Formats: sequence, C-alpha cells, structure tokens
Amino acid sequence: LLPLLLLTGTALATMLADLFTEGPDREGLGWVGLCGLVITAVTTAFLWNQQITTLAGALTLDRYTIFFTLLFCVMTGLTLLFSMSYLEQTEVRTGDYYTLVLFATAGMALMAAATDLIVIFLALEVMSIAVYALAGITRSQEQSNEAALKYFLLGAFASCFLLFGIALVFGATGSTLLGEIATRAGTLEGEPALLMAGGIALLLVGFGFKVAAVPFHVWTPDVYEGAPTSVTALMAVGVKAAGFAAFARVFLSTFGPLLGEYKDLLWVLAVATMTVGNVTAVVQRNIKRMLAYSSIAHAGYLLVGIVVGGAAAGTALLFYLCAYGLMTLGAFAVIAAVGRSGSPNENLGDYAGLGFRSPYLGLAMSIFMLSMAGIPPLGGFVGKFYLFSAAIESGYVWLAVLGVINSLISVYYYAGVLVQMYMAEGGAPVEDPRSRPYLFVTILTSLVGIILLGIFPSAIYDLAYASFGSLVR
Repeated sequence: LLPLLLLTGTALATMLADLFTEGPDREGLGWVGLCGLVITAVTTAFLWNQQITTLAGALTLDRYTIFFTLLFCVMTGLTLLFSMSYLEQTEVRTGDYYTLVLFATAGMALMAAATDLIVIFLALEVMSIAVYALAGITRSQEQSNEAALKYFLLGAFASCFLLFGIALVFGATGSTLLGEIATRAGTLEGEPALLMAGGIALLLVGFGFKVAAVPFHVWTPDVYEGAPTSVTALMAVGVKAAGFAAFARVFLSTFGPLLGEYKDLLWVLAVATMTVGNVTAVVQRNIKRMLAYSSIAHAGYLLVGIVVGGAAAGTALLFYLCAYGLMTLGAFAVIAAVGRSGSPNENLGDYAGLGFRSPYLGLAMSIFMLSMAGIPPLGGFVGKFYLFSAAIESGYVWLAVLGVINSLISVYYYAGVLVQMYMAEGGAPVEDPRSRPYLFVTILTSLVGIILLGIFPSAIYDLAYASFGSLVR
C-alpha cells in the first residue's frame, strides 16, 4: 500500500499547504507535488522484487504494478513541471490544480494495482472525477466549461456500462476478484456463459471510452481542445496509460482463456481506431484537435498489443506507452510554449516560421512529430516496430500491414506541422523558451528521453518484459 499512501499523502499535503500560501509562493505547491512524486518513485523502485497481494486479493504489488506506478510518477512529474510555467499565464487557482492532478495520479496507480473489478471501478472514478474538474478548471472560458461538461456526461455514461458489465461478470462467476474469475471463466456453460459474454462486452465499452477507442472516442477532440493544455497532456498520457493498465490486466490475464471468442471484435476495434484517428486528423487545422485524433490513432496501435496477446506483444504495449507518453507530453509542452496569455496560438498557421523564430522549439516539435509518425531512429519507431513484429510473429499479418499503412497516412499531417514551421512565413510571436525554465526543462527531458528510447531501447524493453511477465505468470 505504500506507493498509494505516498501519492495520496502528497495530494493531501499539497491541499493543506495551499491554505498557507499566497501569490507567487503558490509555485512552491508544485515543488511539494514533485518531491512527493520523487519519493514515491524511489520507494516504489525499491519494491521491484516484491510480489504481494493484500486486502483479500483486491490489490496486488507486482512488477506490472510497479512499472505503471513509476510511469505515472514520471509523466505526472513532467506535467507538474511544465504546469508551473503554464499556470503563470492563466487564472487557474494553482492549489486546486496541483491537488487534483495528484489525486488523479493516485487513481491511476490504484487502477494499475487493482485485482478486483469493484476496486478497478473505484480507482477509475477517483481518477476521472479529478480529471473532469481539471478539464473545466479555467471557469471563465466557455470552451473549458464545454469540455468538462462533455467529458463528465459521457464519462458517467461509460461508467454505467462498466459497472453493469461488472455486475454481469459477478452474476456469471460469483466473484469480482480477477484471480477467481480467471479460474472459473473457462468452465462456464449455458446461462452463466451468456452472462459472461455480456459482461465482457460491457467492460469493453467502459475501457474503450477511457482509452478513446472508436466508436467510444467522440469526446476526445472537444475535450482535448477545450481543456487547459497541461490538463490535455495529462489526459492524453496518464489517463490513457491507466486505461490500458487495467485493460491489459483484465483482458489478457483474467479473460485469457476466452480470448479466442472476442479476438475478432478487438481486431476490428484496433483497425477502426487507428484508421478513424489518422484519417480524421488529416483535415484538422487546430493542433490540439489534430493531436487528439492522433491520440485516438495511437490507441489503435496500442490495441494491437491487446489483440495479439503473449509476452512479445504485451512487452511491446508497455514499451510503446513509455514512448507515446514522452513524445505526446513533449508536443503539448511545445504547444504551451508557443501560446501566450490570452492567445493560445493553437492553429497550424500560428506555427509558420517557428523553426527560424525559435530554433529550439522548432527542433523539439519536429522530433516529437517524427517520432509519432514512426520515423527511425526515434522511440516511436521502435515501439511500432516491436508491436507490429509481435503481430506478424503471431500470425496477424494483415493487422500489422494495416498498422503500417496507417502510420504512412499519419506522416502527412505530422509532416504538415514541419512544413508550417520551416516552409511558411508569418506565425504568432514566440517568447524565448529559456525565459520559462520549467517548460524548457520539460521539453528537453522529453526530447532526450524519446531519442534515448530510439537509440538504446533495451533497458526499458527489459523492464517492460519483466513487468508483463509478472502479469501473466
């Protein structure tokens, strides 16, 4: 329980510290959160060789849990770091913001550790309610209010599907513990088998919403565009990773004996998600909406790992989440750097000539876009290579072919950003990124990380392999 207690304690400490800080001192709240995340990450890393189940089997600490907890600490830490610069140009109450981000992270970590369907649901709600509030935290902006309302209404609707699915699985097996469900799932016949099939379908809807899989993706572009940029980064990286953490634990570990019965459905879901995301992104002129549809497409690539299953695909899934997190977070940090107070500068035309007006931001954005497109030798390429290789080795050749075709489609709109930055004139004025040091460090860290993942992938791949191995052991 220690990692979860540390994250929750950090959120509570930030909330209490907010009572005693004013004005410029509120920047210190971000440092309270960062220190708590560092302590959590170090403590969690020391638990690497532990394999413990507690609370009557509802929570498990294994390498899979530890891998995702470390991932959430890193991604949330980078989000807090660039938020400390970003919030200076907004009217957001920083104490509320940092507290909600940390509570959302605690919910993410709980989702990764949960081995009971009810606990997964509770963790999802802890994370979601915090993110609903964060999406609308800029209360004076109509777009932010619209984003929060849409996310809340559709999220609540999806949670109903998830809870109803849990009820059907409980009716079929008599348990909500994943271990007991896995033991009984392969022996069901007659009415219990029908209840299980219905439960799996409804669980797929609930998880599909959280990872923004087609056709449960409709909330994504409006919410990503309307939410503050730092919150959008957290949703694109943290919420999606938490969704896949629970998705993989439930569908690959628990429902593994039934995988053949719904694999075709997941195959269609993966292809539809990557195709709709990429094709729709081509026509977007707002860069946050473009990255929203890009995020949907990446969910399709990640679903390839769920469809294929097995050690190679599961390891590739975890590795790709690391690469996706760094390149997406870095891209949104650049968007925050290009924006100014009262002028978010989110249209593609605002990036015209950026490569010459701010060479550092232009180079960073270029690398993030190229990595998302799967251009070697960057982390995005290596992640896709692992995913599609695992699909081919398991006989899913057409799934890999369609994934490669979709990657080629994505090159068009990612390259469009580069064309604007280096081959167009005009654009919005940009501040020197060094004048906002926290944002500068966030972009630099993401940049170095995505390059190292592409050139030296073996360290993270080995960690991912060991982590996924503890899930399917």
